[in-house]
Amino acid sequence: MSAPVIDITDLSKFYGKARGIEHVNLEIGEGEIFGFIGPNGAGKSTTIRILLNLIFPTGGSARIMGMDVIREAKKIKRQIGYIPSDANAYHYMDVQEFLSYCMRFYRTQNGTNRITELSELFELDLKRKIADLSMGNRKKVSIVQSLLNNPKLLIMDEPTMGLDPLIQAKFFELLRSENQKGMTIFFSSHILSEIQMLCKRVAIIKEGKIIKLEDIETLRRRQLKKVHIGFGKTEDEENFRIPGTEGIITRLGNTLTFMYSGDINDLIGSLAGKKITNFTIEEPSLEEIFMHYYK
Repeated sequence: MSAPVIDITDLSKFYGKARGIEHVNLEIGEGEIFGFIGPNGAGKSTTIRILLNLIFPTGGSARIMGMDVIREAKKIKRQIGYIPSDANAYHYMDVQEFLSYCMRFYRTQNGTNRITELSELFELDLKRKIADLSMGNRKKVSIVQSLLNNPKLLIMDEPTMGLDPLIQAKFFELLRSENQKGMTIFFSSHILSEIQMLCKRVAIIKEGKIIKLEDIETLRRRQLKKVHIGFGKTEDEENFRIPGTEGIITRLGNTLTFMYSGDINDLIGSLAGKKITNFTIEEPSLEEIFMHYYK
């Protein structure tokens, strides 16, 4: 079995007393499209900045393709691509100048052909100054730049921010194509639909800690049900707690809604003697499953 492309062990980062991430452990295999998801401030960008050697960890370690992200950062950066959430290239350059500069940095062969191919795909005007570009076009520049060296690993932090739906579709198709050629992709986002479309596995991070690491399909098949119960009179949701009831119980009129992972027969038995006006069980959406973990 080959070594993981990304291997994170007990990684922590504190900014003074403020928590960045705490005891994060991840292994990402070769050829995966791996999702890294959580709300803003959860620790996604901190993890990525450590992987890129932009900041130093407080504790733990991280390796990319077997190389230590601190001691062997230069070697790593020649073999990876990175799409940041904020696309800020050198504003005084035009697009062609910037991409040609990046090409020389990577010492890539056929880099000029790659620039032409990708700029045409994303409808990017090579002659325009970066300072004059919209946010979406600056993000296109970042995408093209990240792929110039045909990286073995592509790290993306909110990569679709600013892209219109048509360009997003082209971008996702390109990612699938590059992945089929062997590229490993680490995809950090808070947009659940994007993770669902591309990723096979996902880590959910909350308040700096990994709270769930799972296959997307396993998350879908998990025995977690969304239950709606309508009562003939007002039921106190705080007192309506039985084994298997998970998370927050919400109310709309006299109907209580909650996630349930227990035995349905136990739930039905607990309702004996109560006046029930309706009773519905449904599969939660992937978004509802993620939100369940966030809460």
